[in-house]
Amino acid sequence: MAQAARALWPVGRFLAWRLGCRPRPGFRAQSRAGLSGAAGDPGPAINARKGNQRLLGAAALALGGALGLYHTTQWHLSAQNLHAERSAAQLSLSSHLQLTLYQYKTCPFCSKVRAFLDFHALPYQVVEVNPVRRAEIKFSSYRKVPILLAQEGDCLQQLNDSSVIISALKTYLVSGQPLEEVITYYPSMKAVNEQGKEVNEFCNKYWLMLDEKEAQRIYGGKEARTEEMKWRQWADDWLVHLISPNVYRTPAEALASFDYIVHEGKFGAVEGAVAKYVGAAAMYLISKRLKSRHHLQDDVREDLYEAANKWVAAVGKDRPFMGGQKPNLADLAVYGVLRVMEGLEAFDDLMRHTLIQPWYQRVEKAIAETPPVH
Repeated sequence: MAQAARALWPVGRFLAWRLGCRPRPGFRAQSRAGLSGAAGDPGPAINARKGNQRLLGAAALALGGALGLYHTTQWHLSAQNLHAERSAAQLSLSSHLQLTLYQYKTCPFCSKVRAFLDFHALPYQVVEVNPVRRAEIKFSSYRKVPILLAQEGDCLQQLNDSSVIISALKTYLVSGQPLEEVITYYPSMKAVNEQGKEVNEFCNKYWLMLDEKEAQRIYGGKEARTEEMKWRQWADDWLVHLISPNVYRTPAEALASFDYIVHEGKFGAVEGAVAKYVGAAAMYLISKRLKSRHHLQDDVREDLYEAANKWVAAVGKDRPFMGGQKPNLADLAVYGVLRVMEGLEAFDDLMRHTLIQPWYQRVEKAIAETPPVH
């Protein structure tokens, strides 16, 4: 209440000004006429009028402040109610969805999606895909993970690509548009990558399809929206490509990484043993090719450290997250990518040799404190 009163003090002054707290031109002229008849002493009539003016001004100022405070309090309560209604509406929308995520647990793109779903308290089931046979996704012509199946009433939708999944769901939660319609905003197109391989590309995948009012409510301005899109793309185009060269940097790190992958993934006993040793050796060699392809430094840790500190600098010291007081989609994307290294030497080095740990822990806490949907 005190904060509202401070905020409305200028409004109270304005209302008092409008109600008569400033001298009126006619009154000032009358005062001058009265003064012309008295040398120095304005006389009791003039003093009485001045006293009445001061009293009227003070009363008007008090009335203006009270009116301003009343309207501000009403506005503040209305804003709180509106926020509660929007939260309830978002909760209602999320409860209409039945989500199934097909993933590799150690995939950074899948980790991004889980970070988004967890932060937004969206319940979902996980199907761990066998990375060798991939029988779990034989229903899909799209053969990469993550894949998200979303059941909304009688309508079952398949969403592909981590950034499309995140943008489409966020658009759905904010706008309330049917998910079936939202998905049409992110069409898939065939393209050829730098290696001459045909790949699927998705249009608009970093955009939230919102109207002007919705965008203003979520972002507050165009700069924040542009910033979020820029760093989401940076996480996909650069940060992700630093993970493999770092977790497979040495034979020992490659073996430790595959031990973790086999433990967390869906492998049979024989498959797991083969994957651990053959996979570790293969990925150690492949990581060297990745290092060359992405023009990384001799010590790929330096690229990882530089990326982490670049991100921290972009967030800045004046806000806990890039999204301000809560993580935005860029925060969740960067966090999701880095999280797959937890428990490995690369992650420990990252926390120890960069400035990213405080931010990382804040995002982790924000996700953990999100209340579940019942």
